[in-house]
Amino acid sequence: MDKSISITDSVLEKINVYSVRPLTAEEVYCFSVLLCDNEVDRDYERFSVGSLKALAGMYAGRTGIFDHDPKGENQTARIYDTEVKEFPGRTTAAGETYTALMGYAYMVRTEDNRSLIAEIDGGIKKEVSVGCAVSSKICSVCGADMMKKHCAHVKGKFYGERLCFATLENPTDAYEWSFVAVPAQRNAGVTKKYGGGDITAESGAEDREKLACVCEILRGDILRLSYFTKPFYSAKAVSAATEDMDFYQLAALKKRLEEETARMANPAESGFITAEENDGFKMD
Repeated sequence: MDKSISITDSVLEKINVYSVRPLTAEEVYCFSVLLCDNEVDRDYERFSVGSLKALAGMYAGRTGIFDHDPKGENQTARIYDTEVKEFPGRTTAAGETYTALMGYAYMVRTEDNRSLIAEIDGGIKKEVSVGCAVSSKICSVCGADMMKKHCAHVKGKFYGERLCFATLENPTDAYEWSFVAVPAQRNAGVTKKYGGGDITAESGAEDREKLACVCEILRGDILRLSYFTKPFYSAKAVSAATEDMDFYQLAALKKRLEEETARMANPAESGFITAEENDGFKMD
């Protein structure tokens, strides 16, 4: 959250779009707030720049509350303008230029919110979190939509040198923004409610974890079996080739390698897995 901002005629014009009667500069208090960004957060999720731009339009006019509690008495401020702002020279964990969705909010000065204004100016009330809906969560390792498919990867784990995180795409709604104590995003905060997919973040988490464990076992089996194949592949090459594979691809590859090692164990048979037999398993 930034410090309070000057109330110009242009700012008042934007504020009065949402007020019942025209407000004066003396009646309002304005401040800016960083709502969300494209950095990987504590949940190993991030918004794409495209999502930030879509949310910018959705957050204009949205109410600020406390701890995502929608009670009417918790309404504290309203966003009158938004901006997607780039910060050149700063790079995210995903290798992009750091970009944030800024919100510009106002409150009507009253006796009841004098202490809140003082806390904002004093830096006590500064962390915020947004409540919104997205329809896609894209895995950084394999590109699968985690909301529609159980991919073989777990957020927060490394696959080779690649960190698994989800990129939030296709926002469908923006509900509110809240003052919170501990936001998920390190720079702002985000509490995300998902919609539009058959697999929700809550109901699918345990199944994804189990599937990922099975896939890790399969990768280990494939690595061990690869030591007996012709030609011999290094552990690094095998790991790189299998990190993007889903459960079905891993299971099929393990079966082919088992068949190959069985043939090699029989002196009457020879040969190795050809490109035609295993188009999906290529290593350089």
